[in-house]
Amino acid sequence: MKLIIAVIQPHKLPDVKKALFDAQVYKMTVMNVLGCGQQKGYTETYRGEIEEVNLLKKVMLLIAVNEGFVEPTIEAIQKGARTGNIGDGKIFVLDLLDCIRIRTGERGREAIG
Repeated sequence: MKLIIAVIQPHKLPDVKKALFDAQVYKMTVMNVLGCGQQKGYTETYRGEIEEVNLLKKVMLLIAVNEGFVEPTIEAIQKGARTGNIGDGKIFVLDLLDCIRIRTGERGREAIG
């Protein structure tokens, strides 16, 4: 079991969701987050003062998958999120020790579904 964490541009979320659904990955958690990376933000003027904005809006997806869905999930995220520009995002793959479905008490692969 793996936990896939993807940080992407907010406007690419519909494309990523479509690519994931096409890859038969339907379960995910989506959060609005702030972050900075190679983009380094931008500056803007507000009431005559220059302000540096280095925390940019991003979307973070958390997807728990069984071993057979790891590569299709990664490929779907890349397909939906890639623009070819700096700031497209990152994908992290972590080992998932356990998963418990609260409703039924199932554990492991069966709980992920």
